[in-house]
Amino acid sequence: MTDSWNVLLPPQIDPSGPESLADIARCTGMDEYDSVEDALEDVGRYDAVVVRVAELDADVIARASKLKVIAKHGAGLDNVDVDAASRRGIVVCNTPGANARSVAEHAIALLFAVRRNLRTADRHVRAGEWNRSAFVGRELTGDTLGLFGFGAIAREVSDLAHGMGQTVLTYDPYVPDDDVPARVERVRELPALFARSDAVSVHAPLTPETRHAVSTDELAALGEHGVLVNTSRGPVVDEAALLAALERGALGGAGLDTFETEPPGVDNPLYDRDDVLLTPHVAGVTGEALARMSQRAAANVRTVYEGGLPKSTVNRDALENEDEEGAE
Repeated sequence: MTDSWNVLLPPQIDPSGPESLADIARCTGMDEYDSVEDALEDVGRYDAVVVRVAELDADVIARASKLKVIAKHGAGLDNVDVDAASRRGIVVCNTPGANARSVAEHAIALLFAVRRNLRTADRHVRAGEWNRSAFVGRELTGDTLGLFGFGAIAREVSDLAHGMGQTVLTYDPYVPDDDVPARVERVRELPALFARSDAVSVHAPLTPETRHAVSTDELAALGEHGVLVNTSRGPVVDEAALLAALERGALGGAGLDTFETEPPGVDNPLYDRDDVLLTPHVAGVTGEALARMSQRAAANVRTVYEGGLPKSTVNRDALENEDEEGAE
């Protein structure tokens, strides 16, 4: 039987995942170190890392002499150098869909909040005022919602939007036609998605292709009553272009859970805008989602411990190619 592993955990992980590894591993949280940086300096003693937002770049991976698996607590892997891991023969896997419903509900909540002016209405009442005519909102029913990206989260959003009587469009060049339900209309160009939508919710991963994919032209196409919601990755949206569109009245509002820099700087001009609702990258942070991600990340670690590859391994081809070259 394989010796017990040492597993490095993210801070504040739901305990159900680590508890499930008790028979095969000793788990240590990054919060048991003085800092995350100190934990990553010590990465060489670990066989597995469960990671949420810590940066596992090429330098960290180079120090990870015993590392066999990086298990993402979530779906996005922009904080992991997958190529560097592949070159070292390290399995990289994630937990796609584990927080899909939580993120979808948050996206719809942001859209509701912006459309109904909830941020400013709340402050208005707390200030002892009662001017009801100042907060005339708009219903979501009958609107067209555009989804930039159509993965697991966007599918959940489409279900919620359909239930509210919205027309749903999507743009995602990587999803086969057969994977898009009949009640969701597919558009073939990103500008068309923004031009035809009353609101757009961003659900695209961050890649070189999608960085700043939502910029001046897209926001102008969405229009002066349009709302942008982003619960994916901040840099998909050109934040400077978003601010400029809001300042000139070319966009109705925005609900943002992610930002180009996290946390945003203390002088971020978006803070001063009543037409923007901001949350601190918490769309996927519900008790239910945190438990699912913890359990699935732990299950992925166990699969590698037992000699297998998790279904969600993202560098399977690279690892298999390495194995084939080594056998020659």
